[in-house]
Amino acid sequence: MQDFIHDKRVYYSPVEFAMSYIGGTWKIPVILALAKGPLRYGDLKNAIAHITDKMLNTQLRHLEKKGMVTRTIFREKPPRVVYALTERAMSSLPAIEALEALGRVLMKDEGILRGGS
Repeated sequence: MQDFIHDKRVYYSPVEFAMSYIGGTWKIPVILALAKGPLRYGDLKNAIAHITDKMLNTQLRHLEKKGMVTRTIFREKPPRVVYALTERAMSSLPAIEALEALGRVLMKDEGILRGGS
């Protein structure tokens, strides 16, 4: 495939472009946590071990900008904010699940994972 430019960045393959949406340490855990249904910020933070507030905020903003997550503000006292996956993010779940399966196979091959865990 020929190189292409999107948002002032050069991409060399569709895989690289897809990874700009879901790649990195925290985007996939955020997507997987939201795959179970919409969550408030605190519940989302509790669902993702070791993520800091700064990193969660950064990832949510990035995923929202990419059209992967919606942020709904309920005008209540106190205000309630709920995050949910978009159809675009839902379409990434099979690829994420395939990557997880590959990761488990590689971990087993390297002796990191034993049995079928």
